[in-house]
Amino acid sequence: MDIESLFKDNKLIEELKKFSTQKLFTRDSTIFESGEEIRAVPIVLTGVLRIVRQDDEGNEVFLYHLYPGETCAMALNCCQAGNQSKVKAIAEDQTELLLIPVRQISDWFRFEEWKIYVNQTYGKRFNELLEVIDLIAFSNMDKQLLHYLQERCKANNTTALFITHQQIADEMHTQREAISRLLRTMEQKNLVKLGRNTIELR
Repeated sequence: MDIESLFKDNKLIEELKKFSTQKLFTRDSTIFESGEEIRAVPIVLTGVLRIVRQDDEGNEVFLYHLYPGETCAMALNCCQAGNQSKVKAIAEDQTELLLIPVRQISDWFRFEEWKIYVNQTYGKRFNELLEVIDLIAFSNMDKQLLHYLQERCKANNTTALFITHQQIADEMHTQREAISRLLRTMEQKNLVKLGRNTIELR
């Protein structure tokens, strides 16, 4: 995806090209950490970003993915409020980002298309966070785990994940033993196929 396919306003496109930079990140690269000052807001051009919430002890909970054309509502909010990042962003695969300097975020609200883009971003991310809250509050752990696996597979465009039970437990903020037990039960129900550090969705 390029800037011209994302926006139509020529003046906005000129500003994006003038002030923003494009950068390629390798798989599993951390774009920004929780607690860091955000100096640039990313828009995904290619690849996928995984957004996770971290607590003070480094425990993580998966929130959502960002796909081409999307940006991070959390990063936008932190920039506008002058706060440090509340989330961690990780490249799910090789990912190219358009990095927008913080100072431009508010200035570009003079462009109607930018204003609409930011508002739509907030709306979409808010709905996704509600889904995460519903899963945590109202669903059993097996449904949360299946949702997590489905989202990770979708982001990687695959049906098989090369991932350890401990990595899943870390991002779901639970114990490895609980994840292993649930995965074995899911395998018995023919929902997944387990291998050595691999999980294949049926």
